Amino acid sequence: MSERRALEVASASGLIVAGHPLLVMLSGGADSVCLLDVARELGADVRALHVNYRLRPGADEDEAHCRALCERLGVELIVERPELPPGNVQAAAREARYALAERHAEGDYAAAHTASDQAETVLYRLAVSPGRRALLGMEPRRGRLVRPLLEATREDTRAWCRARGLPWREDPSNADPRFARSRVRHGLLAALREVAPAAERTIAETAAQLREEEAVLQDAVDEVLARLGGEDAPLPQRELRELRPGLARLVLRRAAGAPLSRAETEALLRLGERGGSASLDLGGGLRAVAEYGYLRFTRAREAPPPDPVLLPVPGAARFGDWELRAGPPAEGEVVLDAAALGAVVRVRAWREGDRMRPAGLGGTKTLQDLFTDRKVPRELRRTLPVVEAQGEIAWVAGVAVSERFRAAPGAPRAVGLSARRVGRRRPGE
Repeated sequence: MSERRALEVASASGLIVAGHPLLVMLSGGADSVCLLDVARELGADVRALHVNYRLRPGADEDEAHCRALCERLGVELIVERPELPPGNVQAAAREARYALAERHAEGDYAAAHTASDQAETVLYRLAVSPGRRALLGMEPRRGRLVRPLLEATREDTRAWCRARGLPWREDPSNADPRFARSRVRHGLLAALREVAPAAERTIAETAAQLREEEAVLQDAVDEVLARLGGEDAPLPQRELRELRPGLARLVLRRAAGAPLSRAETEALLRLGERGGSASLDLGGGLRAVAEYGYLRFTRAREAPPPDPVLLPVPGAARFGDWELRAGPPAEGEVVLDAAALGAVVRVRAWREGDRMRPAGLGGTKTLQDLFTDRKVPRELRRTLPVVEAQGEIAWVAGVAVSERFRAAPGAPRAVGLSARRVGRRRPGE
């Protein structure tokens, strides 16, 4: 390991251009401190953005550290303190950070993701999402977002900071085992390093190679679709069946605009093979229709999710097609800690990135993964009641109860929650 490797990697990436404006997203950790200094060293017109969410005790000290660092380096610092909505705080913070970077950047804006982050991302996605797309990892560029340190490891950025006498801050949440990424970092990836010390670089290099190969595969899909009449034309199933299975699946994925499993691909190739017409519901409003040897996809317009409502405890509320009740525990109801819930809870629809800590699983999990594990139909997911208390998800009807809000046996104050599907309201109800 060389203390100059981070500089060499950033320079070779071509993502930092001398004289060009670059906004560095500065948390105060070693990776972002390294990126800020490296960008200056490579001659970019650098400014920094620090976002203080005020979510943990050391947040103001992180901000003060970033102010002192930028003053020392002669870099303009922008500080934002956004108010985050209740719900999945991590997802909301990430969205706010990138939205603020888009607003303030005069050119590109840079995140300090490293090969270590890339390896963690690939391993996590591989564990929860089948298919080669999980292995592609993060891109070096996505729109105006660039990642110049994607081939440097976390050790490389720390070596640079130590050599340059640049202090950094440690985020204690990075070691919190409640978060899946932390368990991947300190458990899985640490074990892989014992097998092969260069595990992070190997995984990151694999992702880079697969991204390059993905471009080749998409060119092959373009050629097939052009030969078959274009993306919007019905696809002749006989010609699809003559393709290699992997290529047929990629063509169908492109036409469908959605991921497809091997089983779904095989079903699509056989759909309507006895003649006439047939259809297959792929979930989420997506339907495949086979007519006389040709396959096309249709997508129903997805109904908007129900508006959020407040549910008093005890009390009742109507959420879309669901009627929810909170009161003394009864048979068949989930039982939660009344003190943790509070006097009123909020009922809303699922949002992308929602995460909770399901009872008995020993860590956090996204609702997307829970829906997949529990085999919740895609068309139902946007309408299921998600109950929030104190800014956290306490219960997803029929899916999971939060570890924090689950009532312990014999708890002095417990409340039963139930959700019953009662059908759509009539106008005026």
